[in-house]
Amino acid sequence: MNSNYVATIGFFDGVHRGHRYLISNVIDTAKREGRQSMVITFDSHPRLVLHKEYRPKLLTTAEEKRRRLEATGIDRCVMLHFDGQMAALSAHDFMRDVLRDSLNVGKLIIGYDNRFGHDRAEGFDDYVRYGRELGIDVVQADAFRLNGVQVSSSVIRSFLSAGEADMAAMCLGYHYTLAGTVTQGYHEGRKLGFPTANIRPSDELKLVPERGVYAVKIRLDSSPIQLDGMMNIGTRPTFDGTETSLEANIFDFDGDIYGHDMEVAFYHRLREERKFASVNKLAEQLRHDREEAMRIFEKVKK
Repeated sequence: MNSNYVATIGFFDGVHRGHRYLISNVIDTAKREGRQSMVITFDSHPRLVLHKEYRPKLLTTAEEKRRRLEATGIDRCVMLHFDGQMAALSAHDFMRDVLRDSLNVGKLIIGYDNRFGHDRAEGFDDYVRYGRELGIDVVQADAFRLNGVQVSSSVIRSFLSAGEADMAAMCLGYHYTLAGTVTQGYHEGRKLGFPTANIRPSDELKLVPERGVYAVKIRLDSSPIQLDGMMNIGTRPTFDGTETSLEANIFDFDGDIYGHDMEVAFYHRLREERKFASVNKLAEQLRHDREEAMRIFEKVKK
């Protein structure tokens, strides 16, 4: 077996269906050529390193991304530490020092829109030329389209920022998740018959979907069991709140989970957040929200 790798490289935020299409191409090519497959990614968003004030809205944390990349069936997943020293490398030097000399890459399959190297100044034709000099075969993969839409991390962020959890899930190939720790809340939900768990996200750089009420599936402390529920993202206007909070109501559950880890998967946005004329009107709407969420989960089962 040829010892060098067929590899691809990118930030791969979200590890969405377009990314997995590219990685599948890498795996198939490696098997056909009797090589090993490799995916190369980075622990930090390059713009975060280059522009300290930049705050990306990430679809996956570094650890979530690693887990999803490893689940693709790739032979080797390499997560490089992206810092100022790496950012200063030209594409040629990166290909020579990192891809060839350090990682033993013999073929590089590049995503249709991917650029790397200092200031991303060079493009695909440059990579091909450097590859000939360095002994790396460089080829470009086709773009992945879903119903005519070119799937990308930025498109998925746009969907989530507009509350379109269903469309985001279609592009991701899974339901978007947000993880955090359950903290003390305002206890108003319990008075209404809908006890809620306030969640503090574990990574401040992860994207929080648009405000509103969502049908969600909830996992506690890495349990394999997902519980049905709904989540409100917003300022609690009926109670004249001002700070944004994330409050989850787990259906038919009343345990003490303060301090526990929670992962929320977003299925569908039920409605926008709004101010109700009275607490009773809010409680009535929450009952309708629960019924609609349950109908959605019943459809998922079928």
